Amino acid sequence: QVQLVESGGGLVQAGGSLRLSCAASGRTFSRYAMGWFRQAPGKERDCVAAISWSGSSTYYADSVKGRFTISRDNAKNTVYLQMNSLKPEDTAIYYCAANAQSTLATTGVSYDYWGRGTQVTVSS
Repeated sequence: QVQLVESGGGLVQAGGSLRLSCAASGRTFSRYAMGWFRQAPGKERDCVAAISWSGSSTYYADSVKGRFTISRDNAKNTVYLQMNSLKPEDTAIYYCAANAQSTLATTGVSYDYWGRGTQVTVSS
C-alpha cells in the first residue's frame, strides 16, 4: 500500500513557475513508476509526465514538453514536477500516481495509487 500526498500548488501569473512535490509512504517507493496527471474543469484527467522507477526514462505530454520536468528522489520517497513558463491552460488539479507494475504508463487505468491532488491556477 502506498499513500501519496501532493503539495506545492497555488496561484501564479502566466510565465511563472511552480514546483509540485509528491511524498509517498512505504518502503517500496523505488519500485514504482510515477506519474503526474491533471484535470481541468469539464475535461478528462490526462497524464502530463511520467518517470520510471530508476528515473532513467521519462514521458511528457506534447503540451508540456520543454516547460515541465519530472524527477524523483528515491531516498526521500518523493517525486517532483517542475513547471516553468506556465500558461493559463495549465490551470487544473494536479494528481500524483504510482504504478506498481513499474512501467512507464501514460493512462490512468495503469496506476494503482493516487493522491488527492493539488490545485494549480495560472492567471493571465
